[in-house]
Amino acid sequence: MMRSMFSGVSGLRTHQTKMDVIAHNISNVNTVGFKSSRVTFAETFSQTVQGASRANEATGRGGTNPMQIGLGVNVASIDKNMGTGAAQRTDRALDVMINGDGFFIVSDNSGTYFTRAGAFDVDADGWVHMAGMRVNGWPARDNGYGEMNIERGPVEALRLGPDVQSIGATATSRIEAEGNLNPSAIVAAGGEQVSSISFFDTIGNRWQIPITFIAPTGTATDWTVEFGGYAFLNGRNDDDTNVAITGLADRTVSFDEGGRFDTVTPTTGLDFSTGNFPFGAVGPDNVTIDFSALTQFAQTPTSAQFVSNGNRAGTLEGISIGSDGIIMGRYSNGDMQSLGQVAIANFRNPAGLEAVGRNLFVATPNSGDFNGIGEETGNMMGGVLEMSNVDLSAEFTEMITTQRGFQASSRLISTSDEMLQELVNLRR
Repeated sequence: MMRSMFSGVSGLRTHQTKMDVIAHNISNVNTVGFKSSRVTFAETFSQTVQGASRANEATGRGGTNPMQIGLGVNVASIDKNMGTGAAQRTDRALDVMINGDGFFIVSDNSGTYFTRAGAFDVDADGWVHMAGMRVNGWPARDNGYGEMNIERGPVEALRLGPDVQSIGATATSRIEAEGNLNPSAIVAAGGEQVSSISFFDTIGNRWQIPITFIAPTGTATDWTVEFGGYAFLNGRNDDDTNVAITGLADRTVSFDEGGRFDTVTPTTGLDFSTGNFPFGAVGPDNVTIDFSALTQFAQTPTSAQFVSNGNRAGTLEGISIGSDGIIMGRYSNGDMQSLGQVAIANFRNPAGLEAVGRNLFVATPNSGDFNGIGEETGNMMGGVLEMSNVDLSAEFTEMITTQRGFQASSRLISTSDEMLQELVNLRR
């Protein structure tokens, strides 16, 4: 009888624990990246009243099963449900969700932590952080040619410092011709088609040089491309700003019998450095010019034009995070540049991580170790946050069964008490 009372006590304790876990789940139903928990029960050890025996042919008696009295219930485990929560669209550039396995890596002076909450911010010093914890990943560094490359190695705190708040001017290095030269239309118009090419000098000034396509005559097939002798600042023909350019060799462009590009001579690059540009700027030299996209079709209107790379300087206007975790900076001159990459950590047993509050986890012996380098994933979603994976319908159902289990255990204690009272009253 005393055993039944203590079994009831164990039932009260375990159901109290389960209710605590349910309450924690429900209270975090709107916590970003929260992972719910569940409680499983297991019976405690049993007192063996009589052991089992096998059949005895000599006595003709059969075997008997063990006789045991259970002594209540224990909490077997409290398990984390590491399934992905639903996506909540925020359209905020620094909100990120991992659609699948993995954890963001964050740190401070106390150590390295892991989280599913991707509500990032940038502080006044440029550090990317989540609720004050610095987000870790791989930085982007200049490769020596004016390009920012991601350096993948041991993760470090990501910072969008003063060096990425602006982007310098880029001198032109390549010019491409595209479109069509309609020979019939050009010959009818006097045999010439005037266009222009643009290029940027080393400090970001944009210059234009006139260019003339001279159609072949008679049975000839070669077009002559002549360059003007002056570069115009921002396309304006102004004697005060025009810069003389010398040494630009004409080009001869040939097409095959089908009207497609065949050859160009000479193949050397264009040299704009001979000009006396203002403010100490230098014109680019050895600029590749590519005519391979030009055609010579009679039925297509003339639309020959040139596209050049290079740009003026710009300031950072916004950032975004792609599916691969790369933080891209958007600049006022239209350029996009990699500023860093958010890395993730994967664990063999994510449920083995230990929650330490503030949406943070730490590694344990049963979760597996973090290698310090991190991994790249293509499953990030920008402008989206991962919602809590708490299932309210399931939690309320568990609450009902837990309440009934608690009530039944308390009734077991009160019934055992009444039986003890009857036993005490036997003396009357």
